[in-house]
Amino acid sequence: MIIGLTGSIASGKSTVAKMLQELGLQIVDADIVARDVVEPGTETLGKIVEVFGEDILLENGGLNRAKLGEIIFHNPAKRKELNDIIHPAIRKEMLRQRDEWIEKGEKNIVMDIPLLFESRLQHFVEKILVVSVTEDIQLTRLMERNHLSEKEAKARIASQLPLSVKEKGADAVVYNNGNFENTRDQLLKTLDLWDVI
Repeated sequence: MIIGLTGSIASGKSTVAKMLQELGLQIVDADIVARDVVEPGTETLGKIVEVFGEDILLENGGLNRAKLGEIIFHNPAKRKELNDIIHPAIRKEMLRQRDEWIEKGEKNIVMDIPLLFESRLQHFVEKILVVSVTEDIQLTRLMERNHLSEKEAKARIASQLPLSVKEKGADAVVYNNGNFENTRDQLLKTLDLWDVI
């Protein structure tokens, strides 16, 4: 079974991903893939340089994310140009990794995709597991974790689809409002129900 794992910022998705890994499931992580596809020497980084110029490179040939971020932050057209380069590369690599695990005989694979719904990648997976949290807890965690003001934290949360919308598109929801054990129990029940463990 291909499980899509998603959530929102500060919902605890990474915690659940770690639990899944500890249970022996293979994870294809979109965030790691997103970093890998723009490593020095990659075709994707070459395309980004073609569009945005050599200025977006660090001295070591790596991508200067801060510089690129400044360019695309206030410019939707440039952001779209960047996404049109990066997103297909990420999708292609994620599918390659997924297929590689299938070839190795893995029965269950987790595709950890933070923006699963926003990127409309539901067709990549068979079941969707959403890690959810109340708005108050999400806000508090994000402010503490990233040292943000309430206004900054709310803006980051608002930039993603609301968790309530993601919950509606889920096959199962793990509520990460309580302690570690409570979250783990919910996860185990879901995996048991899906015949994964």
